[in-house]
Amino acid sequence: MQTVLDLGADVDSRTFVVAAAAMSTAPQRIANARRDILAWLRSVPPGSRLGLEATGTYHELLADLAHRAGLQVFVLNARDVRRYAQGLGRRGKTDRVDAQVIARYVAHEHSELHAYVPPSPQQRALARLIKRRAKLVTIKGMLNQSLRGVPGVAAELRQATARLERLIGHVEGLMQRALEQLPSASQAAQHCRTIPGVGPLGSTCLAYTLTRVPYAHSDALIAHTGLDPRPADSGQKHGRRRLCKRGPGELRRVLFNCGMAAAKTALWRPYYQAQRAKGLSSTAAIVILTRKLVRVAFALYKYQQPFDPTRVATA
Repeated sequence: MQTVLDLGADVDSRTFVVAAAAMSTAPQRIANARRDILAWLRSVPPGSRLGLEATGTYHELLADLAHRAGLQVFVLNARDVRRYAQGLGRRGKTDRVDAQVIARYVAHEHSELHAYVPPSPQQRALARLIKRRAKLVTIKGMLNQSLRGVPGVAAELRQATARLERLIGHVEGLMQRALEQLPSASQAAQHCRTIPGVGPLGSTCLAYTLTRVPYAHSDALIAHTGLDPRPADSGQKHGRRRLCKRGPGELRRVLFNCGMAAAKTALWRPYYQAQRAKGLSSTAAIVILTRKLVRVAFALYKYQQPFDPTRVATA
């Protein structure tokens, strides 16, 4: 009978180093290519656990093939793994050391981790378009910030900005077509769009998030967005609450913009002003309103119906 292994993989664009917890097998370096991964997976006992850090797109092939081969896969936050390594007293950082730390992390913490669920091709296409749109928006902002006020470039800057805006619009069109390939997400986006303050981009991001993996309750969705407050208490000290800021940063940015837009609507303005009346800053009040919008979106998705303003307490 083969023993189930706890494995960790440190992945880059060309190879990955895999190690087992307790050094039950020797670390090895494997090419990050389909044929080599499949050959390695044939030697791994079924039901084994594999952890790997999120690396943009480099980890996707290994995660997908390992999941298909029957392994329990965990895609981990790189910051968590690094802090775990520091807690273990690891002073150096190499591919082999990282793989061993990941394997140990999986061996001890797998019961508290969420297993990887591969996205469908349509979900992956939409997610990549959302990321690429965000990158274009960042580039446009950096371009304007770096060249604003520089003599002799005003006309060229306007032309470059206009071209970037057209490109962003084109990507948004591709996002809409990608969304239409996901019936459940498309319906969720239509319902989210009925929430005052939530526009096309916000509804698309919410719909993708809601349909990507199941959430047991709205608190789990809030935690995924990173909009949950993080306590900082110790003994008699009650520290200032700050946002956890876990999860996708672009999703959090889009949702915060929805909150700012909602604060200006007739429906949500009293709720926003009620938070301000408590002595909260405008940013804190908008974050609270944003969490409210996310909870409403969760309810709309759960019950598959559009927004009904008469059922929401806004005072």
